[in-house]
Amino acid sequence: MLAAGKRMRQAENYQCDTVIAGAGVAGLVTALELLEHGQTVYLVDRDTPERIGGLARWAFGGMALSGTPQQRQMNIHDDSTLLLRDWHSFAEFGEGDIWPKAWAKEYAEHNNEKVYRWLTHLGLKFLPAVNWVERGLFVPGNSVPRYHVLWGTGRELVETIMVKLAPYIRQGKLDIFYRHKVVRPINDEGAVVGIEVENEQSKAIFSISASHIVIACGGINGSSERVKQNWNVPWEEVPETLLNGANPISDGLLHDEVEALGARVTHVDKMWNYAAGIAHPQAEFEGHGLSLIPCKSALWLDHLGRRIGPQPLVTGFDTHYLCRQVARQSKPWTWQVLNWTIAVKELAVSGAEHNPSIRDKKIFSFLNEILFGNHRLVEELAEQCEDFICADTLDDLTHKMNLLTKQSYIDSVDLAREITLYDQRTVDTRLQNDEQLRRINHARQWRPDRLRTRKPGPILSVGTGKRDKLIAIRLKLISRKSLGGVQTNLSSQVLDRQGEPIVGLYCVGEAAGFGGGGANGVRSLEGTFLSACILTARNAAAAIIDSHK
Repeated sequence: MLAAGKRMRQAENYQCDTVIAGAGVAGLVTALELLEHGQTVYLVDRDTPERIGGLARWAFGGMALSGTPQQRQMNIHDDSTLLLRDWHSFAEFGEGDIWPKAWAKEYAEHNNEKVYRWLTHLGLKFLPAVNWVERGLFVPGNSVPRYHVLWGTGRELVETIMVKLAPYIRQGKLDIFYRHKVVRPINDEGAVVGIEVENEQSKAIFSISASHIVIACGGINGSSERVKQNWNVPWEEVPETLLNGANPISDGLLHDEVEALGARVTHVDKMWNYAAGIAHPQAEFEGHGLSLIPCKSALWLDHLGRRIGPQPLVTGFDTHYLCRQVARQSKPWTWQVLNWTIAVKELAVSGAEHNPSIRDKKIFSFLNEILFGNHRLVEELAEQCEDFICADTLDDLTHKMNLLTKQSYIDSVDLAREITLYDQRTVDTRLQNDEQLRRINHARQWRPDRLRTRKPGPILSVGTGKRDKLIAIRLKLISRKSLGGVQTNLSSQVLDRQGEPIVGLYCVGEAAGFGGGGANGVRSLEGTFLSACILTARNAAAAIIDSHK
C-alpha cells in the first residue's frame, strides 16, 4: 500500500476517532471497548499478524484476582482491603507515589468487576485451583492465594478478543497497520492530534489524525541496553550477561518521544525480572531466553557449587529478593542441582509455549502431568537446551557443568559435600532445621502447591538402591517487565510535569507502568500485569467515550 523508498513521506493522511500505538492486549482491549461504543479505530503495531497480542499471546495467563468464585470454592476469604494491604506491603511506595498508590487502590477495588467479570463475560474460564505465589519473605506478600490461571493461557485471551474485533474489521470500523512503527505523537498547541507512522518495510512515513491517541507500546525491557542503563544501583553491578525474555520491539523509544512532549516518565529503574532464565532452544533473536519457574526442592548454588545464602533461594516467596541475590554473585550465572524426580514434579516454564496442555485445553493431558509428572517438558529441555545438563553420576554431572562454563570452577568432592549435608537434613522430619525445608513444608500445606512440590527427600540416591538421574541447570537473570513508565491518572490520561493531563493523550498497560507510572512499586504480587493491562485499557476507553457525551 505504501510507496517504496527510504523514509519516503506519503502524502495521504489517515483519520479516525482514536489511534492506538501497539496491539498487545492493552491495545486490543482499548480498541474493543471503543468500537463497541461506535468509534472508528486504527491500531498500529510493529509485529506481524500472527504475533498480534504481543507478550500476552505467549503468556501463561496468570492473574492476581480477589473475591472470585474460585477462591470461595476453596474457602479463601479475600477482599479489596486485604489485597490493598498486601499490595502496599510488597510495593514499599514512597511518599510521592500519589498516582501509583491510586492505581493500586483502583486495582484492589475493581479487579473483580473490571477484569474477572469482564473476562468471564467474554466466555473465558479459569482453572479451579487458585495458586499461592509471592507469599513474602522479609515483608508480607500475598497473605492468601490469588493467582488465577486462564484455561487456554494468554493465547486464548488474545484469540477471543480477535474474534470480537473481526466484525469491526469487515465493517471498516477498525484498521490494523502491521509492521508499522509509531515514530512520535503529533502536538498542536499543547494538544496531541495524531501520530507520525513509519512503514518498517518500505520506510515510508505518513500521519494519522485522531481526537484521541493511546500509547500501548509495552515497556522498555525488550532492550537489554535500556535495562542496563536503568539498572537499580543498590543491586550492585549490572550483570555482564542478561537474557531477554521480553519483545525486542519494546525498546523505549516511544517513551522518549512522549517524554519530549512534556510527559512524566517515572520509576524506570524498577523492573520485574526473573532469576531463573535459560537460553531459548529456538531463539528468535540474540540473547533470547526462557523464564523457568524453578524447583523449590533443588539446591540453588553459585558458580563454585556452593549454596547461596545466608537465606537459601526458594521460589514462590519474593522474586525481587531472588533477583537481588543472583545479581550480587561474582559470575553472571548460578546453578540449580536436582534429580529427575524433582524435575518432573516441580519444573515449569513460564508461558503458553511450554504449557500446551493448558494452552490447548487438553484436560486429560493436564491431569496426567499433574499426577504422574511432566516428563515431556523435562525431556524436551534435556534434548534441546544447552543450559540443561543430565548425568548418571555426580562426577559426570560436575564434569559437564565445568565443560559448559569452560573452566573447572566446581570440585565434585565439594559439591557432593554440599548436597549430602542437605540430603541428611531431609531424612528425619523431626530434625529438618533448614530454611529451605521449612518453606517447602509450608508450601505443601496448600493443596495446589502440594501437587507441584515434592515431599522433602534426598537429591542423591546413594545407598537407597535406586538410581535417579541427576540434573544441573545453568541459570541467568532474564529481563521481563517494566514496573515504571508514563505517569497517568485513573482515566489513563498522560500527565505532564505539572501533573496536568496532556489533551488527547492516553497511556495503558506496561507503557504506563501498568498504571500511574509504577503501580506495583518495587515488587509485584505476581499476576498483576495481564490483568492491569485490561484494567488500564478499560479505564482509558471509558474516559474517551465519556468525553464524547
